[in-house]
Amino acid sequence: MLNCREATRLMSEAQEHPLKLGDKLSLKMHVMMCSGCRNFGEQMHTLRQITRAYTEGADESVPPPPHRDDKGAP
Repeated sequence: MLNCREATRLMSEAQEHPLKLGDKLSLKMHVMMCSGCRNFGEQMHTLRQITRAYTEGADESVPPPPHRDDKGAP
């Protein structure tokens, strides 16, 4: 089982290249159980969208991520 440090490293690596199947499955399982890493992944996704929109000169803003309560539920 991955710890949070390993999970966030894999999330960062996944931005650059596809993960191996074992890493992908381990990460998915960890994120299902860890709200902190789930939030980190969502934040990375949002930042990537914002960066892409900025570099492409998009006039429309990126929609905000879905609101979550304190327990991570939508």
